[in-house]
Amino acid sequence: MPERPQWLISCFVLGLTLTLSPLTAVAEMPPLIPRQVLFDNPERSTPRLSPDGRHLSWLAPDRNGVMQVWAQTVRRPDAKALTSDPKRGVRRHAWAADTRTLLYFQDTDGDENWHLYGIDLPTGLIRDYTPFPNVQADLIGTHPSHPDDALVSLNRRDPLRPDVYRLKLSTGALILDTANPGDINQFFADAALQVRAALVHLPDGGKEVRVRTTVHAPWRSLVRVGLSDTLDVIDFTAGGRGLIMRSSVGSDTARIVTQPITGGAAKTISAPSTIDAGDVLLHPVTHAVQAVLFEPDRRQWATLDARLKSRFAAIAKLSVGDVTAIQRDEHDTTWLVSFTDHRTSTQHFLWDCKREKGELLFTEQPKLSAWTLAAMKPVSYTSRDGLSVRGYLTVPNGVEAKHLPLVLYVHGGPWMRDSWNYVPDVQFLANRGYACLQVNFRGSTGYGKRFLSAGNRQWGLTMQNDLLDAVNWAVKQGVADPKRVAIFGYSYGGYATLAGLAFSPEVFTCGVDVFGPSNLLTLLASTPPQWHTMRSMLSARVGNVDAPQDQAMLRDASPLFKADRITRPLLIGQGANDVRVKPAESEQIVSAIEKNGGAVTYVLYPDEGHAQFRPANDMDFWARIEGFLARHLGGRFEPLAGEVYPGSTAIVRHSPKTKP
Repeated sequence: MPERPQWLISCFVLGLTLTLSPLTAVAEMPPLIPRQVLFDNPERSTPRLSPDGRHLSWLAPDRNGVMQVWAQTVRRPDAKALTSDPKRGVRRHAWAADTRTLLYFQDTDGDENWHLYGIDLPTGLIRDYTPFPNVQADLIGTHPSHPDDALVSLNRRDPLRPDVYRLKLSTGALILDTANPGDINQFFADAALQVRAALVHLPDGGKEVRVRTTVHAPWRSLVRVGLSDTLDVIDFTAGGRGLIMRSSVGSDTARIVTQPITGGAAKTISAPSTIDAGDVLLHPVTHAVQAVLFEPDRRQWATLDARLKSRFAAIAKLSVGDVTAIQRDEHDTTWLVSFTDHRTSTQHFLWDCKREKGELLFTEQPKLSAWTLAAMKPVSYTSRDGLSVRGYLTVPNGVEAKHLPLVLYVHGGPWMRDSWNYVPDVQFLANRGYACLQVNFRGSTGYGKRFLSAGNRQWGLTMQNDLLDAVNWAVKQGVADPKRVAIFGYSYGGYATLAGLAFSPEVFTCGVDVFGPSNLLTLLASTPPQWHTMRSMLSARVGNVDAPQDQAMLRDASPLFKADRITRPLLIGQGANDVRVKPAESEQIVSAIEKNGGAVTYVLYPDEGHAQFRPANDMDFWARIEGFLARHLGGRFEPLAGEVYPGSTAIVRHSPKTKP
């Protein structure tokens, strides 16, 4: 990693910024926050508490800026790095039940062929448990009842269908435990580490939960739902006699329910009226549901166990943000509590359950406290067809929220949602002088099955209309200048960007697309092998690429075939190893825009996949984003020194009409 910029760089770049409109004069705004502060690796992140509560692990950069796994004994100064990944860094890790093994995942340059590695804490020995080429590993579970075992999902036997293997942590031995009958998407194990539940994506786009009373019994259907319903397995109940599930059967919103393995009626544990139930807090031994997370605009925990109400009230006083996650040791003596807030990075606390007292473990990006961040406010509007749509608006500090340049920042998925929290991208945009609008358009999750299903087969249609209605709302509110509106997003948000410039070029001044699909026909025809069991859901929610009656719809919703209408400037970022949205999706529309005389800049990162994990590449592309937006919307920017950010692998292609 290159050296961090000096803090005085913010004073230097202020003299190099472009001028905003009189209503957003640079002098009225807080200092420019350097890119390095917002987009560099966190100092520490993603803490994990060992099952016995004696150790902590987390991710942190080494001296070269590569994220590694670190660990220490709780409240002892013995922290040390356990991994030495040379380039890409680790992003996911977990403790095994033996409390001495740390598990982590790593792929190669973003190809998503994840290997499962194990670190022996006492010796520091690292073992690749799944040293197989072109195979994707995932962790199903570990449990104190079998401390030396882990259940691992591998598509080793068949690339399209993962099986379950039993892994001996001490030896690395892998034995086939449960073969996939051909259509199972996820497997679930009980407290005895026996695979006894499975989730299946059905041919009509629905889901089915299958169970078996023992590992030798045949699979049988427990619950079967159609495309519109939510159905997720959370865990087994005590003794493995039932399942805890998130289900919208008989309701518009998803509830937390329990259902006996033997069948019979489900029992509702928590039933919200207007939003879906989210994460749950389970007792580590009894598996009783003790609290449920809901998120209408901000996150709220509903406490179901009366004994925990006072604890939740006390924990809430630790920070001004929202509690997003709770981990606990197997003895329930220590909790690890995470808070998110819109104006500071995530904070993590240790809570002593005996003393009922908390202490700050760390803040992920403490240097942010030296800067003034912008407020993210929940907003809502009514779509043109009467649907209530929620989102979040963030405006720059120090200026009146009137007639600002606007960036419509579209989330990916699309079956996800935006949330109230610290988002570096959003704070970056606000600091550069833009109002940033995030929209949970129809098809987003969290607001019930009718809202989710309203997005079925609506790519480029009513889903896109919700985004246009959001822009109109911001203009009518006086927040946005209609002549300075950009659209920007990753993945589905990248598709929405391309669709916005192709289908409604009069609305947007420019666009930024990061690995967004341009042709739904080729996108759906080239899904990765691991998505095989999800193809039915994609066919139902997006369109069936193999059905002649759907092909015209998919073609009409594909920006590639309207590339001649993309006359507004466009910046595209792409990872060469992206297996979800392959480089051809970007390259074909770049060529089409160039052929039609449009202005497009295409940046390819050879060592990235469906995300930019290497900080140098992330910094490079954000430098290009802010320069691009400044040219076309008039915001502030920190210049990119040189053609490519130091250490980045960016390959840049400008169309003849584009001014570099």
